[in-house]
Amino acid sequence: MTQGNLGQETPAHHRLVGQPHTDAEGPIAAAESRAAQLRSPDEPLGPPGPRANWRSPFFMGLAGTAGVAVTYAAVRGLESVSSMLLLVAAAFFIALGLEPAVSWLVVRGLPRWAAVTVVAVSVFALIAGSIAACIPPLAEQARQFIDLAPRYMQSVQDHSSWIGRLNDRFGLQQRVTDAVHGLGGSAVSEVVKAGSTVVGAVADSFILAILTVYFLISIPRIRATLYRFAPNSRRPRTILIGDEVCAKVGAYLLGNVVISVITGVATFAWLIAFGIPYPVLLAIFVALLDLVPFGSTVAGFIVAAVALTVSLPVAIATVIFYLVLRVVEDYLLMPKIIGRAVEIPAVTTVVAVLIGGGLLGVVGALVAIPVAAALQLIMREVLFPRLDES
Repeated sequence: MTQGNLGQETPAHHRLVGQPHTDAEGPIAAAESRAAQLRSPDEPLGPPGPRANWRSPFFMGLAGTAGVAVTYAAVRGLESVSSMLLLVAAAFFIALGLEPAVSWLVVRGLPRWAAVTVVAVSVFALIAGSIAACIPPLAEQARQFIDLAPRYMQSVQDHSSWIGRLNDRFGLQQRVTDAVHGLGGSAVSEVVKAGSTVVGAVADSFILAILTVYFLISIPRIRATLYRFAPNSRRPRTILIGDEVCAKVGAYLLGNVVISVITGVATFAWLIAFGIPYPVLLAIFVALLDLVPFGSTVAGFIVAAVALTVSLPVAIATVIFYLVLRVVEDYLLMPKIIGRAVEIPAVTTVVAVLIGGGLLGVVGALVAIPVAAALQLIMREVLFPRLDES
């Protein structure tokens, strides 16, 4: 025992660790006696010791080796969870996009939990309603296709029809037959693979929805925590810039929805004008796919395939219509609606989508425009003033 600075006998070691302690510990027992003398009411664990010489060759080599090892482990770890990180990033992006609506309701007197509930239920109801509207026409379309399949096969074998002439020229029927026979041996594995893909997509959608709701609930806490990382002297400026970036994400999401609605209405008008079947189903389908960059182009070719049931000229005209619609959307609607909402030039909007899609696929294309808007805002408010003053 030694006499500590607290005015009473204090042990030279912790009474709950490694008991019993004896003098047989040798040099450690002597160090424990000195440790007891370091205690004080202000520093019960003793004052900090002298700083280590981090510039010594040993520590520099150790730090360099550890840095390489940590970087390698971090890269491998990110690769192993990349798909889940994309889900988290997508959920956070969607939550930021819905945050203006939640905050708008909160400002008007609703508690945050109630505002999040209203917004989440509204979005989920819209998605569920769209899916429910698609199911009856889709089932009817499948039934009609099965009923008309013999007629289609007869048209393929009719050398005087346009589809028969295409079959004679390109051998469509033989190619389809060869493809079916080629898949026959692996039909079970293909079905299992397709089933696992569908189950995975449903699971990812469920996780995305849950994460989005949690992010919406926690955005005030997340916001405060992120701003704590800024130095106190720069924190007010960081808050102003950060909140402006979040507002631009919400404006981008709203603009993207507006463009999708315009594309869906244009599709519905085109289908009605040319008598293409299932106009409501296909218009909803195109509008939903248009939420993803370049999704309307893929949907356009599917609509053109349906237009083949009317005539070949109508199908070709439909392809041309969607190519023109793609140009109008990219160079007129996106710059005027989304570009104006996030206040970035038209060329930056298009280039950002191309680069984001090339780097991270669909998620990259989705977040490319708000990221470009954030970078432009930071450069305008932080980088350029400092360069002008230097």
